[in-house]
Amino acid sequence: MKKIFILGLAMITMFGCQQNKQSTDVEMDRFVNELMSKMTLEEKIGQLNLPSSGDITTGQAKSSNIAEKIKAGQIGGLFNIKGVEKIKEVQRIAVEESRLQIPLIFAMDVIHGYETVFPIPLGLAATWDREAVEQAARISAVEASADGICWTFSPMVDVSRDPRWGRMSEGFGEDTYLGGEFAKAMVYGYQGRGQDAYKANNQIMACVKHYALYGASEAGRDYNTTDMSRIRMFNEYMYPYQAAVDAGVGSVMASFNEVDGVPATANKWLMTDVLRDQWGFDGFVVTDYTGIIEMVDHGIGDFETASIRALDADIDMDMVSEGFLLNLQKGIKEGKISEAQVDLACRRILEAKYKLGLFADPYKYCDVERAKSEIYTVEHKAVAREIASKSFVLLKNDKNTLPLNKKGTVAVVGPLANTRSNMPGTWSVAVDLDASKTLLEGIREVAGDKVRVTYAKGSHLTSDATYEKNATMFGKTLGREEEKRSDAQMLSEALSVARNADVIVAALGESAEMSGEASSRTELNIPDVQQTLLKELLKTGKPVVLVLFNGRALTLQWEADHVPAILDVWFGGTEAGLAIADVLFGDVSPSGKLPVTFPQNVGQIPLFYNHKTTGRPLAEGKWFEKFRSNYLDVSNDPLYPFGYGLSYTEFEYGDIKLSASEMTNESELTASVMVTNKGQFDGEEVVQLYLRDVVGTVTRPVQELKGFERISLKVGESKEVSFKVTPEMLKFYNYDLQYVNEPGDFKVMIGGNSKD
Repeated sequence: MKKIFILGLAMITMFGCQQNKQSTDVEMDRFVNELMSKMTLEEKIGQLNLPSSGDITTGQAKSSNIAEKIKAGQIGGLFNIKGVEKIKEVQRIAVEESRLQIPLIFAMDVIHGYETVFPIPLGLAATWDREAVEQAARISAVEASADGICWTFSPMVDVSRDPRWGRMSEGFGEDTYLGGEFAKAMVYGYQGRGQDAYKANNQIMACVKHYALYGASEAGRDYNTTDMSRIRMFNEYMYPYQAAVDAGVGSVMASFNEVDGVPATANKWLMTDVLRDQWGFDGFVVTDYTGIIEMVDHGIGDFETASIRALDADIDMDMVSEGFLLNLQKGIKEGKISEAQVDLACRRILEAKYKLGLFADPYKYCDVERAKSEIYTVEHKAVAREIASKSFVLLKNDKNTLPLNKKGTVAVVGPLANTRSNMPGTWSVAVDLDASKTLLEGIREVAGDKVRVTYAKGSHLTSDATYEKNATMFGKTLGREEEKRSDAQMLSEALSVARNADVIVAALGESAEMSGEASSRTELNIPDVQQTLLKELLKTGKPVVLVLFNGRALTLQWEADHVPAILDVWFGGTEAGLAIADVLFGDVSPSGKLPVTFPQNVGQIPLFYNHKTTGRPLAEGKWFEKFRSNYLDVSNDPLYPFGYGLSYTEFEYGDIKLSASEMTNESELTASVMVTNKGQFDGEEVVQLYLRDVVGTVTRPVQELKGFERISLKVGESKEVSFKVTPEMLKFYNYDLQYVNEPGDFKVMIGGNSKD
């Protein structure tokens, strides 16, 4: 840890009055102006309507009479149609059978892959690898666009510090900086960069979501109320959205929750003052699924009022509710909104279609030959396997239980060991659930012919024996066979298999549908019958490796105390089975780092690394002290801290060196450290930079992530890792919501996780 001192005071007011960005594309303006001059009010409103095709259901409502509405100019886009032939036919209706022949935009929730599925976003964040995340988004865009999709509802960048919330799995974890870095990476991967965005037919439009604060829902309950101070909002939650805007994201999705007592979908301050005027966003804003009509239940008025307030707040496109289609003309007649507001929203939708090249070629994304050769390819699967292996986090490895030897007998046990549908994880709407290799198959393929691999299921997923058969995700039955044996029968078989093995690999945790949307949990332990199985396996005396499947931070205190080795594999995607085996047998050394803090128990939640101190802090190294900020029954410490992750090798950090101990607003300095591989394996390490503003006009966090670099070191190799510390990195929002840095001392910390 080192200190630096910054001289001088600079203030940059983020809340000034700034006009919306104006298009600099004269040709686009001319085209859109001419087209809109021909449009009726009804056709303009039609461009703002985004119904679901019904192919893939992600909510509780489906629109009907789609074809007739397209012909009447009442639809601007569709989502959740799978298959380029279907999309091409629907596009044909739009450009050949509607009056003005305006092409549709076709969307899908391509969240972490199309048919080649990568780790869930929380797993992608665990790679701490910007290039890998961008590459995953690039391949996702290639595959989706080859099947007719030109718009994805991704990236999801909601900062989440409450793992009870199931959608933690869809985001990048608890840290605003880490989330912002991956927000930019995914936007670049989907769209391309700068002037090169959308040029090719394999670049699609991204949609950053859920704007804003959706990940801070009270009690971790999905769709619930969110409430926080604006200073906290801007310092700890808003940056990932802004980072996506800075990267050029084409669209933004409004969140379900309220912000400052007003649902985001009707929040003019959020959508106009911040997003457009302060951040300069010039794309379009779409609601989430039925977001407008849901505001009736929020209590802000009837359906007409909710629709009018959404448009007035600068919402441009209505997903599924059809509130704009049904209510805007009446609102204009009653003087509650103006046709000019409809014109502005319509313009933004038409500009998006122009930027995508759909007016130049409505069938730009309808090349049926691409669909035959660019989806789920050997090359894409190889990349997915490599990225998955980078996402796994080694939480514990007593007595070098891992890596496994490629000899002897390995017993693979658990309800997640031989299942395909669990590999991709939540929000894999386009995937073939039967395509993935299971963990058992992956282990058999990677282990080689000198290893005898045995298997037993061991238990149901939960104590409800019918759960597996009935489990669904986004309206699709997961196709799992009903297990008719009793828990006792399965346990007996598993113990027999385990006793005859040299090592036990226990594949346990959450099934894919236990995390994600509408999957909040109040208990975060491994399900009951699986815990029973694990405890019985340990009683055999054989070494046990827990391969943990999960979409969130879990409470693993008992497992951490008793299981020799724990490898967190999240949901690694279509190639997870092989990638997990690569790491288990040491072909790849684990290098993932936690993007979220793992608590000891649910009572500690919310628990996150960049917390504030208090006026009565607990002294470092102490477990409890009366009249200090602590618990009676558990320490303040996490079970596993943010940024944590072991390797098969050992990395040693030298002392931090600073190029200077002082800096001004016109200078910068370099912080560097020597990292050495002192172990017996080649490996990769994520070197992390944290800063602390020691004194501020408002209280500041105990530390903040400000940089990270993934490095590769061979056995015995050393490498100096350097970070530039700039005045920009020291800025924060003060009490008046001015973006400032202040003079004073700053601590510089570099290490392998937030605790060390």
